[in-house]
Order: sequence, then C-alpha cells, then structure tokens
Amino acid sequence: MARSILFLWMCLISVLISPVVRGDLEQQTENTLQLHEKNNDFAFRLYKSIMEQPESASKNVFFSPLSVSVALAAISLGAGGETHQQLFSGLGFNTSTFSSEEVHQAFLSLLQSLNQRTDVDLEVGTALYVQDIFKPHPEFLEKLKRFYLSDGFSVDFSKKAETAEQMNKYISDKTRGKISQFIQDLDPDTLMYLLSYIYFKGKWSFPFNPQLTRKKDFHVDNKTTVPVQMMYMEEMFKTCRDEVHSTSVLSLSYNDSFSMILALPENDLADLEKAVSPQLITKWLRWMKKRKYEIFVPKFSIKTSYSLKNILSGMGMKDMFTDKANFSGISSEKKLLVSEAVQQASLDVDETGATATAVTGMRFVPMMWMEVPVLIFNRPFMILIIDQKTKNVLFMGKIVDPSKEMN
Repeated sequence: MARSILFLWMCLISVLISPVVRGDLEQQTENTLQLHEKNNDFAFRLYKSIMEQPESASKNVFFSPLSVSVALAAISLGAGGETHQQLFSGLGFNTSTFSSEEVHQAFLSLLQSLNQRTDVDLEVGTALYVQDIFKPHPEFLEKLKRFYLSDGFSVDFSKKAETAEQMNKYISDKTRGKISQFIQDLDPDTLMYLLSYIYFKGKWSFPFNPQLTRKKDFHVDNKTTVPVQMMYMEEMFKTCRDEVHSTSVLSLSYNDSFSMILALPENDLADLEKAVSPQLITKWLRWMKKRKYEIFVPKFSIKTSYSLKNILSGMGMKDMFTDKANFSGISSEKKLLVSEAVQQASLDVDETGATATAVTGMRFVPMMWMEVPVLIFNRPFMILIIDQKTKNVLFMGKIVDPSKEMN
C-alpha cells in the first residue's frame, strides 16, 4: 500500500490574502483567540500523554506542542470522514462551533503573527516533499501553501541518500543548524513527507553576567546529585508563589514579547505535572508581581526526540495510522496513511538568552522584607516558553537533569 509519512520536529512567507469586510475581520479575530485557547488545551493534553510514557518519568522532556498542532491541522486539509473528525476532535475543535475554513484561517493568522515578530528570531512554517510521480489534488497543495505557509518540493524517495541530504539541508537552514541530521533513513515507498518546524531564539531582557556563573550541585532526586553551571543574577523579576501547589514561579522575559516560565515545586515534580493546566498558567501570569530576587538558573543544552504515533493514537487520532485512513482530499487514486509521526527538539539556555528549536488560594510573599529572597533552580522544574501577545505555549517540558544533553 502506498503510504504518506508525517514527521514533526522542533528546534524552538508571503501569502496572498483576499480582502475581508469588517464583520469577517472581527470574526477572524474571535476565531484566532479561540484557537489560542484550543492550542494551549492541546499542549497540556499532549504533555500529559508524553508523561504517561514510562521512559519520560526520569528524563528531561522538551517539545513544541505548536509544531505538532500545526502539522495535524495541515494534514486535516486532505482528510475526510472519521479521519478528519478524529483530527479535529484531537486538536480540540468542535465542528459545530468551528468550520474547517475558520480553523485554517485562524492558524494562518497565528503563523503570520509569529513570523512578523522582530524582537526575537522566530520562524514557523511547513514544507511538503512529494514523490515526483505522485500528483496530489491541486486544491490540497494550494490550501497547504495558503494557510500553512508551506514550501513544496518534488523529489525521488527511491534515491534515499540524495533526497535525505536535500531534506536535511532544508531542516538545518530553518533551524539555523540546530537540527541537521533529522532524516536518517528514508522509506523508498514514501509518497509524501510533511515537515512542521519552529525556530526560536531570544535574548534575555536582563542578560546574566557570565563571570558570575559558578559550578553548583543540582539535585536530580534524593539519591542523585550532579554538578551544573549555575547562572546568577539579582534583579527585579516577575514572580509568584502558588501555595496550593507549593510552587515558586519565575518569569524570564525576552524584550517583553515572549517569556520563559520556570516553575519550581517544593515537593515531587510529578504532583505539579498532574495539576498543571492552561487555567493554572493563566493564574500564574495574572498574579505575578515584580520584586527583587536573587536567582540561580542552570545553564544547559538538551536534545529530545519523540515518536508520536502511539501518543496521538492514544489521544483519539488513530485512524490516520491504519488502513481506515481517509485522505481522499489529497488523492483519489492512492490510498494514503500516515506511517509515523516524529518530533525532535532542542533547547539551549545560557547567559545571553535561550534558543529553542509545555486558582483560588494563591498567596504572595509580602513585599516588606529587607532581605532579598532567593530562588535556586537546583532540583527538577517545569519550563514553558510563552508568547505574551497571544498567550500561546510555543514550547514546554521539564528539566530533571540539566547535565544530560541527549534524551
């Protein structure tokens, strides 16, 4: 059976748009706002599904939920019947509330908004590689380019080494060299290969002084301690204290447009992971106050890779991986299915910034102490990179052992 392959990865184009009347524009704005909510709901459901994998318990976790949702929404352009319904439901869209056109238009607005930012180095998009003898429906290709900013390439997958080199060069260019060998082995039966990428590089609003970085212990668990390079700064930071979950939350900003949220629980990180949600993050952001803190944050680089086939199937999007798949919107002649879904991610955090290719009863420490409080991230913590404008979660994960680069 002919197969299409979906690959997703993170490292973390000008489009023709028809004029719209004011009413249409207002509806698009409302749909885009709802898309942000659905994307964040999906992000936390995906995070918890990844955490249910046995191998995730003791490892660093880092991924881009936005890259995954963009890829799934993009392939839904060619899906029909139950396959389309599963994709839309899995992404959190109720078809009685959102039409397909409204969802895709909202994704376009989001991608355009992200790609137009000038205060950080950010690029989001997709690319489609098609077997040269395979002819997808022109309407599918046109919509993929219009809504998902897709680059298109005709290749010969039977020339495995040559095509892999071409694809890896594209990926390396888009991720500024952070992910350069994504394609390890190509299946010559491949008909289509969809890539979804996001690259983010931001500089801290207040950079750390490298001369103050020191080696300190990081407590992986009660029995394991590893040495890490710990960055230090005393400055005015946005922080809050979540007493319900015994968690200290710190926001490190990139030029006020994006921020990295670090959540440090006093107790087991797993308890916080069970409780965390978009609503909880919203409350953290809402109740943050600026005050002077001494902070210690580990300097680290991590790379992760996830096979998402079983994870997405477990989230209800299963038919696309089986012979029940309906991608009649891509081709009427070939029966297509998705044979695999993979994401690779990387995160570098240093003194200058980060490059990334996840309630009632909240109480705050009174701001009357003379002593400067200290936040030391020397035990497992959660991490999120958030767009302050749209509140979209671009990347999320947890740092269990910053001394380990690969997971």
